[in-house]
Amino acid sequence: MTDYKETSTTQHVTGQEGRATTFKATQVIWLLLGLLEGVLGLRFIFNLMGVNPANAFASFLYNLTDFFVRPFASLTGAPAAGGMVFEFSTILAMIIYALVGWALVKIVYVLFYRPRGPVSVRQTTVDQHIPAVNSATSQTTTTTTEDTRYSTIDTP
Repeated sequence: MTDYKETSTTQHVTGQEGRATTFKATQVIWLLLGLLEGVLGLRFIFNLMGVNPANAFASFLYNLTDFFVRPFASLTGAPAAGGMVFEFSTILAMIIYALVGWALVKIVYVLFYRPRGPVSVRQTTVDQHIPAVNSATSQTTTTTTEDTRYSTIDTP
């Protein structure tokens, strides 16, 4: 006699899709913030090194980042020596945009994050007893199902 036993377990977590969407949205915010911080950092380094502003790449970078630095341009002076400029306004812009990005991520979590709710686990066990091929054909199948619910706490 051959014994065959199969057990399958399924688990359903309430709100899993919402948490994944919130995670993706915050990752997009961090990606965009990282790109902005990167180009602003390049602008700062280019000005500090005295890169030729007539160069095509430098001109493109200055034009691209000018929109983001302009609100902070008149707050402080920019000491210069020999074509090298220390732009406090760019550093200030990088700090402000980092704080704004961090605040946006926190707002997304507050508005859209759903904590982990009850977890539903369902376990199905199938016992099959199939006799040898030479004997009379008979089959016994026993199926038992357990449905368990428990709750966990998940914080961001």
